[in-house]
Amino acid sequence: MTIIYLDYAATTPVLPEVVDAMLPYFTGLYGNASSTHSAGREARAAIHQARDNIASFVGCAPSQLVFTSGGTESNNMALFGAAAAQAGKGKHIITTQTEHHAVLHTSEHLEKLGYEVTYLPVDTTGRIRLDDLQQALRPDTILISIMYVNNEVGTMQPLQQIGELARSKGIIFHVDAVQALGHIPIDLNRLPVDLMSFSAHKLHGPKGIGALYIAKHAKLEPFMYGGNQERKRRAGTENTAAIAGFSKAVKIIDSNMYEMQQKMEKLRLEMVTRLEQLLGIEQFVINGHPVERLPHILNISFPGVSTESMLMNLDLEGIAAASGSACTSGSLEVSHVLKAMKLSEEVMKSAVRFSFGLGTTSKEIEITAHKIATIVNRIRNN
Repeated sequence: MTIIYLDYAATTPVLPEVVDAMLPYFTGLYGNASSTHSAGREARAAIHQARDNIASFVGCAPSQLVFTSGGTESNNMALFGAAAAQAGKGKHIITTQTEHHAVLHTSEHLEKLGYEVTYLPVDTTGRIRLDDLQQALRPDTILISIMYVNNEVGTMQPLQQIGELARSKGIIFHVDAVQALGHIPIDLNRLPVDLMSFSAHKLHGPKGIGALYIAKHAKLEPFMYGGNQERKRRAGTENTAAIAGFSKAVKIIDSNMYEMQQKMEKLRLEMVTRLEQLLGIEQFVINGHPVERLPHILNISFPGVSTESMLMNLDLEGIAAASGSACTSGSLEVSHVLKAMKLSEEVMKSAVRFSFGLGTTSKEIEITAHKIATIVNRIRNN
């Protein structure tokens, strides 16, 4: 059975060109970038080139990018590092109730270390209210951490306004942009952001590689110790092959981003239109912001059909979808994101996330919509 993969927000297939870019660094060019001999210099040159390329893609200086093992490490590095560096100024941190667990669980651990964390509520579309943020600010607030695009419903936060508010108060602003990279242009020269987390495997790069943008003025304590790699900010031998793969994926996405955005909008519209035709507009609910969102994530509830039943039946039909974050969906608990949005129990317990990517076709959307309609009608009529 050929799988219809609609879980690109969880991870993406590595493009063949990316694999080709990585292979030489597993065999012929296997030097350690910290070594002074020619093999080390070759690895170091590859890392420099990749850093230049990725920095150009996100609009920052190469020296402001630190390579990490992925989005989770980048988020941990940002929160632990900024909290430790600013501890003398205060111990109050602001984040939101809808963050990825890489931020939420890190925040919870910081609370155990004596920091106070305010978890901002969101509206029914998943957006924070700027008034809530303004009211949460305190003289001892040292860090604001708010994601760019929510990984479950696709809602975008008002980064510009949040960043301007943070800058006006001298507060470090961290953004988890893992779900945004490659789907929307990012220009850190213009955005009032101090720290930003990235991951390669969400844009057809390899797993196990990410990056953290650190503004020149942002102070960060390292939370891993060892060698002097990454300007003494992140110890450990660099993963040259994965870094080269990250760079290649960025190059490919950079040259196709506009076309990809148009394609995602088209696929989203096709899915919604077909479901309206097959089920009726009253028979499902789209979760998230109707406008301030990225199109590749489509979170839909089918009241009367549990998330577990829908996912199991789709899987039997060879269709891969999700209940939310891949890091927690195995438990099939009600999504903390949908809870924070204060949706009804019926809507929360029937939500399914479909997410599209480069390989998704209109034919796959057509097949999926028909399968969904069949499953919904069968379960509701029993």
